[in-house]
Amino acid sequence: MHTAIGVVALLVVAWLAGLLARLILFRVVRTMAVRTVWKWDDELFRAGVFRWVARLVPTVVVQFGLPLVPDLPPTLGRLGGNVALGLMVLFLVLALSASLTAMETMYRATPGSSQRPIKGVVQLGKLLLFIIGTLVIIGAVTDKKIGLLLSGLGAMSAVLILVFKDTILGFVAGIQLASNDMLRVGDWITMPGAGADGDVIDITLYTVKVRNFDRTIVTIPTWKLISESYQNWRGMAESGGRRIKRALLVDAATVHFLDAAGLERLGRFRLLREYLGAKHTELAEWNRSLGEAGEQAVNRRRLTNLGSFRAYVGAYLKEHPRIHHQMTCMVRQLASDAQGIPLELYCFTNTTDWTAYEGIQSDIFDHLYALLPEFGLALYQPPTGHDLRAALAGFSPGAGASAARARD
Repeated sequence: MHTAIGVVALLVVAWLAGLLARLILFRVVRTMAVRTVWKWDDELFRAGVFRWVARLVPTVVVQFGLPLVPDLPPTLGRLGGNVALGLMVLFLVLALSASLTAMETMYRATPGSSQRPIKGVVQLGKLLLFIIGTLVIIGAVTDKKIGLLLSGLGAMSAVLILVFKDTILGFVAGIQLASNDMLRVGDWITMPGAGADGDVIDITLYTVKVRNFDRTIVTIPTWKLISESYQNWRGMAESGGRRIKRALLVDAATVHFLDAAGLERLGRFRLLREYLGAKHTELAEWNRSLGEAGEQAVNRRRLTNLGSFRAYVGAYLKEHPRIHHQMTCMVRQLASDAQGIPLELYCFTNTTDWTAYEGIQSDIFDHLYALLPEFGLALYQPPTGHDLRAALAGFSPGAGASAARARD
């Protein structure tokens, strides 16, 4: 009876001590946290650190109060002490885990958190903390030494490596990504093999989450970003310019030399006056040096409508207000093929915003498409259904009979 009364009294005292600890920590500490200008105490309270600390008090009371219970059997006292010790270690591990969560939350609020994310490191720290805590709890409850438990785990190292393979690979990959500044939250990455084309929204120990532009979420293992290649568009965003690299497919049949009427027509373009004047002087001197051979048109150098159009596009881009003039800007002619002569524009806009970029690019090509006939040029495109119907209409039976009578 004395033993039962002692155990009940000890449990009641432990419960009252825990209740008092919760009242003190929840009310006093919360009031102080609100009044202070520091943020770390608010985050510790929000993460639940003080809740787990308050639960430590009853276990401490039970552990130190068991020897005071009269006539308690040694086996029962040792078992109760071990259980109390195990619970104390569990609550301590949970309090430390909550502290790591609060630390990671405070770090995310700093300006450089996106460049050096620590979520993966915090998760690894929690994993190691729980592993150590589990070993200590097992050792405390079973009265076994931790070294003996570790020796048993050593024999299972192959199994542990297999079980924690993703953890080990993710930890190593996370260190490489962070140390080399290869990936940040907010980066736009493209990884076709994983179906990723969007912004990074989270980097953890195991995975990297990417929100695609169609609003779907793709989860990529962290180690895959080290073992496979992906494209990070951060450099483009930081440079302030986005590249335009598109070609106009010019119909080769429309390319010809410019005669006097063509030169006079192109002389109306303000952007071509300097080019035409310089070319006129250069070609006149070249043709004069040919002597009598220069009297033949086939021997003389002459301007072409395609070359003049290329010069116009280059001058147009150099004066365009939305083109980045500190970056490469050129108009080049690529090798011709069955689709025509590619005239490629290679330049950069002075903005990286996607919507603005597409608008600038479309405006430039709209202008050039409409201007091609002024140079006597046309875009190449395969015959359409309208072209075939127009061609077939010209070969109707009536039209063929009329043509035969005209020949007779």
